Amino acid sequence: MEKKKLLRKLPKIDELLKEEEIKSELENTARALVIDALRTSIDNYRVLILNDSIENFKKEDILKDFKNIIEENKGSNFKKVINAAGVVIHTNLGRSLLAKKALENVINVSDNYNNLEYDLKKGQRGSRYSHVEELIRKVTGAEAAVVVNNNAAAVMLVLNTLCKDKEAVVSRGQLVEIGGSFRVPDVMTFSGAKLVEVGTTNRTHLYDYENNINEFTGVLLKVHTSNFKILGFTEDVSLEELVELGAKSNIPVVEDIGSGTLVDFSKYGFTYEPTVQESIKKGVDVVTFSGDKMLGGPQAGIIAGKKEYINKMKKNQLTRALRIDKMTLAALEGTLKYYLDEKEAVENIPTLYAILSDKSEHKKRAQRLKRKLQSKVKGFQFIIAEDYSMVGGGSMPVEKIETYVIRVKNDKFSPKELEKELRENKIPIIIRVANDEVIMDLRTMFDKDFDDVVDAFIILSER
Repeated sequence: MEKKKLLRKLPKIDELLKEEEIKSELENTARALVIDALRTSIDNYRVLILNDSIENFKKEDILKDFKNIIEENKGSNFKKVINAAGVVIHTNLGRSLLAKKALENVINVSDNYNNLEYDLKKGQRGSRYSHVEELIRKVTGAEAAVVVNNNAAAVMLVLNTLCKDKEAVVSRGQLVEIGGSFRVPDVMTFSGAKLVEVGTTNRTHLYDYENNINEFTGVLLKVHTSNFKILGFTEDVSLEELVELGAKSNIPVVEDIGSGTLVDFSKYGFTYEPTVQESIKKGVDVVTFSGDKMLGGPQAGIIAGKKEYINKMKKNQLTRALRIDKMTLAALEGTLKYYLDEKEAVENIPTLYAILSDKSEHKKRAQRLKRKLQSKVKGFQFIIAEDYSMVGGGSMPVEKIETYVIRVKNDKFSPKELEKELRENKIPIIIRVANDEVIMDLRTMFDKDFDDVVDAFIILSER
């Protein structure tokens, strides 16, 4: 049929509104949403006609397209995805998953009035930070703590409080980009501190700091480069040396430890990563770290350290602008409670469990998923193989975690096409493509997702 005839065949919205299934939809959906979906469906078919993508269509085709559009519009843009990519702390997929206690706390404070800023013992206004400060002190050994909405905000608040209109001395090799084009030098500048770079990219000595200390120096800053490593001809100033220099010069030492590691991973066979507790024990005045990376909690920027400095930050007007809400506080409290017993933390915090669980467990899970797939999906080949997962989230960049994966082979779809189809599934499945193969990593998948994965492949096999 010619284009003009097909275009004239497109129904009017008033005509579609008379259809029984549209009338039925109007009983449960706002008229404006229904009309918008009808208009979109008609426009979709107009584009198909103009692009010579169809030779004919029925009114039922447009109604079917409408149904898909209205269902998608009713759903949330913020949706569950299945992480089969093997990156544990996946920045694009929401980073760390919350532990059971954290989720229970969030529901409890969200579903009820709560004592967010009310001291129940004194019967008067209290501080929202009191709900987690004592826990942070117990876990880290710090004298005091305050929490803001992310680690970049934490660094900014610390520098604005201790170093506004003063100089912050930092090694040139530690001026990292922390993701999303946000860079440590930019955060520092915005805080009102003047950046003083010392040393070179690969080598910084203690005398580089000493030679740049003057009456305008506000802090000595150390930034843990958790998202990259410089190897080879390198040298850095130890934390102990910097603390000693700070004490001698009466200048606070601030460390941005970034990932917020509270467990010594070297005990479990991983590369050593500095912990918050160690920094506090070594005498660092203020430590900042993230809540949703290695700590395994909600997005937050945690500031722990000497009471005299933390109290100043609590009085800073920026603290109110950067403060966290009741749900984040509840999730953080629920997460931190596990850290009172490291064994509990490792077993119950999803991020720690995903990193530290033995690969043999994931081999058994891969076998279960493969059996499900093979029994119901035709035309695909599923192969179990050993591979490596990544920690992700800018943490432990050179660390590889032994795992088991399922490699998918199929003659109908190229790896690129299959990746797209799975990503656009009703419940998106995010995989990785390597060596021209689609790979599903069991370390970051859940048993509860297996049936959804099988359903996605059944749909693809029937095309």
